Amino acid sequence: MGSFNRVILLGNLTRDPEIRYTPSGTAVADIGLAVNDRRKNANGEWVDETTFVDVTLWGRTAEVASEYLSKGSPVLIEGRLKLDSWEAEGQKRSKLKVVAERMQMVGSKGGGGNSGGARPQARRGASEYSQQAPPEDFDAPPAFSGDTGGDEIPF
Repeated sequence: MGSFNRVILLGNLTRDPEIRYTPSGTAVADIGLAVNDRRKNANGEWVDETTFVDVTLWGRTAEVASEYLSKGSPVLIEGRLKLDSWEAEGQKRSKLKVVAERMQMVGSKGGGGNSGGARPQARRGASEYSQQAPPEDFDAPPAFSGDTGGDEIPF
């Protein structure tokens, strides 16, 4: 029997990335992600539900997250689930988290850690982004926040 372990999440950071380095010099960053879901309950009323997920980023991805992202930044994460187990005070503990294999910065809300003004992808030379100013008659679409409506996340 085969198995498949793949997670795709779109949410907002609950805190600034915490970066550290392994003894061999590899960057590791831990982030918290809040993923919102809005659905109707049995009474037909809208119910907002937020799921909090811990995510670990490795290597250059961890460094980019630490440099460009901050609390509230929207981000798309693709990765795999991992169960961490340990023993504390004589009790066995475990926690399900996501190990990111790919990270995409969705946009910035009030800067979101991107103080340079241009999208990070444009600084890396991605052809789909231009650093030139748009024409005066250009109406920019509203920024996508990853939220499907309702109140903002309260952090």
